[in-house]
Amino acid sequence: MVVTIGIFSIIAILAAVDSLKKEIEGSLSSLDTSTMIVMRFSFSPTDIPQWKREQFPDVSYDEYQHLKRNLPQTAAATYTLNVKSEPVTYGGKQVQGVEIGAVTSEYYFIEALQLQEGRFFNEAESNSGAPVVVLGNEVAENLFGNPEAAMGNKVRLYGRRFAVIGVLEKEGNSMFSQSKDGAIFLPVNVTRRIYGDNNKQTFPQIILKPEDDVDHAAYIAQVEQSLRLYRGLKPDQVNNFFVNQLKGLTDFIDNITGQMNLFGLIISGFSLLVGGFGIANIMFVSVKERTNLIGIQKSLGAKNKFILLQFLFEAVILSIFGGLIGIFLVWINTLILSQFTGDFQFVLSFTNIMIGISVSGAIGLISGIIPAISASKLDPVEAIRTGM
Repeated sequence: MVVTIGIFSIIAILAAVDSLKKEIEGSLSSLDTSTMIVMRFSFSPTDIPQWKREQFPDVSYDEYQHLKRNLPQTAAATYTLNVKSEPVTYGGKQVQGVEIGAVTSEYYFIEALQLQEGRFFNEAESNSGAPVVVLGNEVAENLFGNPEAAMGNKVRLYGRRFAVIGVLEKEGNSMFSQSKDGAIFLPVNVTRRIYGDNNKQTFPQIILKPEDDVDHAAYIAQVEQSLRLYRGLKPDQVNNFFVNQLKGLTDFIDNITGQMNLFGLIISGFSLLVGGFGIANIMFVSVKERTNLIGIQKSLGAKNKFILLQFLFEAVILSIFGGLIGIFLVWINTLILSQFTGDFQFVLSFTNIMIGISVSGAIGLISGIIPAISASKLDPVEAIRTGM
């Protein structure tokens, strides 16, 4: 029973962490891990004190244009603003809390967006702040009934009318990233006119995607040097911005999930330790109860090795049986939980199943070795006499 609990704990933790990691990787899959985000915040721990980081200026639209002009090895660059959600209306219908994607035209290529209808706005529309929008699939369905009907119509946002020029394909929900189904995208220069360039609530970002064959360390150095020169920073001054690489974020996530696995395995190890003692006790009792039988077997010619392997086999089978019950319980729980977590799916991989079976077998082998040795070393005459 204790082995079952221990294996259940280990496999449940491994399955949960694998599922979590798979979901995170799926959420980040639309962005290339080489993508870099320039902003006043850091994705990872930094030696710069918080009070100093809070004084860093936001990246500006002019800085975005400067970097775009002066980084020839850039495949795509975009400038985005994080603005609050807004209601969007069409006729008598209204959708509340629509996420606003205020971006430049190259965001389409960096995010690898998929369109079901129409197109994304081009560079000219982006630069001029044209009144055009691209709708998320869910927004289009709520306002127009279906994505096809949205094309060519105008929706009202910020008290203005915007022409619908495209509708994104349906993405579905994600636990770790905001689905674009309930969002709309419009040229960033529209929102710049509304919010201004010095609004600390918009969290502007410059997103850069270098060309495939570019050395990332050298590219980051170019970004830092170019932006330092633009901002007029002296050689002894630290960067008042951060160049965050998504690969660093995924490495950080891998580190976190690895620590979660380790922590979970340590906790589960205590259950397995108790389970190992339980199996050892069962085997000692089995040896004691079968002392007479062991003596008879040895008197008929059974060798010590045969007795040893016999009891080891029993201990391993007993432990594996308990482990299989634990794995079965994990499998049942993954099926149940997946019904209540939407698009987040719990995964019980074949690797984790084999880990559970292997650990169970190892626990049985380790726990049964001492009772098996004690059984194999019994004197046949004494064993028969003791068992009578």
